[in-house]
Amino acid sequence: MTMTITSPAFGDGESIPVQYTADGDDISPPLQFDGVPDEAVELALICHDPDAPRAGGWTHWVAWGMAPDIGGLPENVPPDPKASAPGVTQGENSWGRIGYGGPSPPPGRPHRYQFTLYALSAPVGLEPGASAAALEAAMGRSVVARATLTGMYGR
Repeated sequence: MTMTITSPAFGDGESIPVQYTADGDDISPPLQFDGVPDEAVELALICHDPDAPRAGGWTHWVAWGMAPDIGGLPENVPPDPKASAPGVTQGENSWGRIGYGGPSPPPGRPHRYQFTLYALSAPVGLEPGASAAALEAAMGRSVVARATLTGMYGR
């Protein structure tokens, strides 16, 4: 079985509803995880906008420490470094804040927002507040599967 990440709020390649953007309530969308491999001991998530004008794009969410059987994340995960309700540790986004920051692109063509789920064979061992780059380095060779959900948003 292939690992997947989906959302009941939008389909892959579809528009992200405004409530999950900086133009709305700026809350995280609900996500569902399926097909997590048996060898996974932890899940991690990065939401990234590769179309942002800033070199390297813009990171909207960094999360890890999720149990392989978590099944997903609810809507509106609190911006706490260790959000115990869904059982997730969160890092710093490109705004320098902990937790999710919704799409806020400049006017023009819609941007892609890639929610990438990683299944890991070893815990990353990072302290809360770490950056996406730190998470990527910590994951190293322990990634056993990955899945991506792409949402679109433009102004």
